[in-house]
Amino acid sequence: MSDPNPAGSHRSLHKGQQTRAAILDAALTLASHMGLEGLSIGALAEVTKMSKSGVFAHFGSREELQISVVREYHAKFEEEVFYPALQEPRGLPRLRALFDRWVRRVSVEIDSGCIYISGAVEFDDRPGPVRDALVTMVQTWQDALERAIRIAVEEGHLKPETDPPQMLFEVHGLILALHHDARFLRHPGAVERARKAFDRVLDHYSQPPRAGRARAPARRAGAAPLRP
Repeated sequence: MSDPNPAGSHRSLHKGQQTRAAILDAALTLASHMGLEGLSIGALAEVTKMSKSGVFAHFGSREELQISVVREYHAKFEEEVFYPALQEPRGLPRLRALFDRWVRRVSVEIDSGCIYISGAVEFDDRPGPVRDALVTMVQTWQDALERAIRIAVEEGHLKPETDPPQMLFEVHGLILALHHDARFLRHPGAVERARKAFDRVLDHYSQPPRAGRARAPARRAGAAPLRP
């Protein structure tokens, strides 16, 4: 049987999507400050001025709410870090842009927190769907970074003997140290130290410029989707 009021159904669906997006946005803010474990249907209902049953209707369970927040965080990470960096030329310029934008995002999160990092602390020894979602998203990002490193090797910007997983480990370690020193210890200058350390990593792995070939450009401000 056809819908006797398709226009009304469409408006209802659109409103439902808007409501869910608003709830998810509030949940993301809560999780950034309190961690995924700080999320609850009740706390979210209070923040959004909705009933618990109204919030529950959009997610069904606290676990589904947490997983949805992880996915939303990943989508925003794509928009702010991954996609803009793809506008840079292949190789070292793109790798630099990925790191630069990652650092910028961590800098903004100093007063809130990175869900990837706080989530790893909360769920590192707790198997289940939430941990699986976190692992999938973080691994997807690491895979994208490793691809960028491999492309930089192919482009001749990094030494052919470069070990991409090792370089990835070192670069990721810089972000973890930055988050720790800036957010936990509140050390001034942590961002610049992270940038300086990244330059040293690049110096170690970079291919010496050949005669007639310009060295890859220095850091500037400013493909396939980053999907699991």
